[in-house]
Amino acid sequence: MTGMDDLIHALEAEHVRDVPEFRPGDVVRFYEKVSEGARERLQPFEGVVLKLSGSGTRTMVTVRKVAAGVGVERTVPVHSPRIERFEVVKRNTVTKSRPYWLRRVSRIHKIE
Repeated sequence: MTGMDDLIHALEAEHVRDVPEFRPGDVVRFYEKVSEGARERLQPFEGVVLKLSGSGTRTMVTVRKVAAGVGVERTVPVHSPRIERFEVVKRNTVTKSRPYWLRRVSRIHKIE
């Protein structure tokens, strides 16, 4: 099985790209390619990182923002070809990196 594992890691290494280091509690902005008819545009989504899961090319991030008084959460693959880039807007120090706790903390959701 070691030969198959090496093959999988070699294939995954082609699709992994450089992403800035971020942790739960940080405010990040990512740009997603959205196709509208015949054209494509970049749509930003800025919010607080609730959790990171997975490893390698299967890394997923859950980001939460409050839009018009309603909480919106998106879980996206970090290395997806539809995600153009990630930016770290603000680094926050949190005492717990638990999604249920971060949702309740109101001071973190204020994006400046």
